[in-house]
Amino acid sequence: MTSHTSANPTKPNVSWADLRAYKHWEIIKELSLPLPWLALSLWATSNGWYPVTIIAAFYFFLTGLRVTHNAFHYCLGLSKLVTDCVMFVLSVLMLGSLHAVQYTHLLHHRHCLTALDVEGAVAKQGFWETLYKGPLFPIHTHKAALVGSKGTQKRWIKLELLANILWLCTIWFWWDNELLQVHSVLMLVAYCFSAFFAVWTVHHDCDHESWDNSRTLRSQWKCLVFYNMFYHIEHHLYPQVPTCHLPELAKRLDAAGYTTHKRVI
Repeated sequence: MTSHTSANPTKPNVSWADLRAYKHWEIIKELSLPLPWLALSLWATSNGWYPVTIIAAFYFFLTGLRVTHNAFHYCLGLSKLVTDCVMFVLSVLMLGSLHAVQYTHLLHHRHCLTALDVEGAVAKQGFWETLYKGPLFPIHTHKAALVGSKGTQKRWIKLELLANILWLCTIWFWWDNELLQVHSVLMLVAYCFSAFFAVWTVHHDCDHESWDNSRTLRSQWKCLVFYNMFYHIEHHLYPQVPTCHLPELAKRLDAAGYTTHKRVI
């Protein structure tokens, strides 16, 4: 079969429905991915090993994003209510409202890289602009979600933001817990870089008028390092496929001849 080129606007058609299903152990594995990194981060802080703390906190945020990315599309293998509760818990541990991020993320999928895409707007910026404007990104996305969301979605957002306020007040003023204080600061820093890592890297210089609007990654060791989070064209084509099955989806796309996607790195 001939390879895909930019002149071919046809969306790839491969078998993917079987990849939606989890095995029971896969659900447990997905949910537990952030826990060792959180434990390592807190332990390193308690021992004054701050370089290890920073690395572990980065990976906690990364694996937390992997879990919530699946949760945004309700493809964690759990019920909707339990998935919402998972997002609530991670909203407190990672800070911010993940239901707010879910709102702008689903807009991103419906209107990818268009004027209606709040999340994807940063992909049109330059490298340095994306970095120095990074702290504004979570503010813009949360504001858009508070304005645009309705009903249950808005109630979850407000509940998560309230929980964040109570949590931060507890660890900074009432409990005065240094371990969690350091963790909260690192989560805020991570959010400042989320526009670059989660959006710009996978969408810059991509065309909003084509299905081929994302980048991807094929290096096995890089995919291992980044927990398969950069199989992004695969995710946009079939968002109901959980992250743990994206490598198999990528193999099927490549076997079908769609091998000329723009690469992340």
